[in-house]
Amino acid sequence: MTQINAQQWQALLAKNTNASILQTAEWGKLKTAFGWEPIYVANETAGAMVLFRKLPHHIPWFTIAYIPRGPVSFSQESPDYQNLWLEIHQICRKRHAIFLRVEPDEWQNSPQAEILLQSMNGFQPGFATIQPPNTMVISLAGTEEDWLNRMNQKTRYNIRLSQKKDLVVEESDQIAAFSHLMEQTGDRDNFGVHTPTYYQKCYDSFKPGNTVHLLMVSFEGKPLSALMLFIRGKRGYYLYGASSNEERNRMPNHLLQWTAMKMCAQYGCTEYDLWGIPDESEETLESQFQNRQDGLWSVYRFKRGFGGEIRRTVGTLDFSYIPLFYRFIAAVSKRKKR
Repeated sequence: MTQINAQQWQALLAKNTNASILQTAEWGKLKTAFGWEPIYVANETAGAMVLFRKLPHHIPWFTIAYIPRGPVSFSQESPDYQNLWLEIHQICRKRHAIFLRVEPDEWQNSPQAEILLQSMNGFQPGFATIQPPNTMVISLAGTEEDWLNRMNQKTRYNIRLSQKKDLVVEESDQIAAFSHLMEQTGDRDNFGVHTPTYYQKCYDSFKPGNTVHLLMVSFEGKPLSALMLFIRGKRGYYLYGASSNEERNRMPNHLLQWTAMKMCAQYGCTEYDLWGIPDESEETLESQFQNRQDGLWSVYRFKRGFGGEIRRTVGTLDFSYIPLFYRFIAAVSKRKKR
């Protein structure tokens, strides 16, 4: 087995309920609407969804390739990553890829990560990241009271306070209201957000499989905060979230996350992934979180209160097929960051 279709890929993914939501055919369908082409490659023990994107018109013919939170193992023992990479490299070269970027869904220093990294001959650290390498994962083991006990005192207090503030939390399909909240959040916290079309297509791609849930908190009929909760296997994912500038003393974000945790548990999840936090060591995160205001630091302060565990993936790895072009793209990328 080498290149397969989306339906065959979904059937294979059923063998690994721990595979990331970013390796599903639904994610591939979403990315198709925004210039990427998903290709599914697999052998008996491992596989990957590889996304290809053509470069702008002034650089015709060439592509870049990307594996988000993959590859995926279908084996309890030794996945055949070596032959999988050979197949992927062959496809990338046929599609004139300048480089392949891989961001594995493996935690740093885990046995599974070591097996994967040993197979990645010729890869080098990527010059930029797409998905955040650091995250915070909340354990859903035990009772709701156990969850509260693992939180810090202020977060616990705010959750209980939010339940007394006449807030209404419900599952919604109002993507326009969600997008409006995202725009407010982006303006307030100085980060870019996707278009309303993106969020609508994201919701539409995952909703048929009941793997996305739009949770919204309102006061007197006005949306105050919302998040898109994705659920696959034993893990829930907080990928997109937003809040209004109004009524913040009612703690709608705390009620929202508490509701998301309970929904994850109802669907059989054992953990809730809060997604991105600053790309720093745990020591730096803990020593600086009270003083830093830049980047994701305010996000980290909020997420930290829920009692999760800091986890780091193995990061971003690139394989260059056309070294001269790769070095040029890397240099341009680094200049843009200055």
